[in-house]
Amino acid sequence: MFEAEDGWRYTLWVTNLPPQTRGWRGQNAYIDAAHRVHARVEDAIRTGKDCGIGKYPSTALAMNKAWQAAALTAATLLAWLRLLALDGHLARAEPKTLRYRILHAAARLTRGGRRRSLKIQASWPWAAVIVTAWARISALPQAP
Repeated sequence: MFEAEDGWRYTLWVTNLPPQTRGWRGQNAYIDAAHRVHARVEDAIRTGKDCGIGKYPSTALAMNKAWQAAALTAATLLAWLRLLALDGHLARAEPKTLRYRILHAAARLTRGGRRRSLKIQASWPWAAVIVTAWARISALPQAP
């Protein structure tokens, strides 16, 4: 929430540190920074759960290990997609939003003339975003 008159943003946090805490741990800036880092960790955990982490399909350990590896891979790929290829609202979007707008789009990867191209229906509302993301990913240097 922003103050209407001066534009400052005010936040409130509560800690159980004793008032006599000395050194850097007792400073307000440290407490605020620690709180913000913890909030980012909680966001990453929520994102991972949306990708299937912790939702084991079987009682067999080997199958659950494979599921966990696939879910962690999916969460990592989505994080890299948001970081490298997307901007604006979609760079901060949750996995459910990315699934609906980008990953479930009817598209076709074609190869011809030693080039890969993306064919996507122009009427899809996020076609331009997908094409831009594809161009950014394609512009990355290839591994040797």
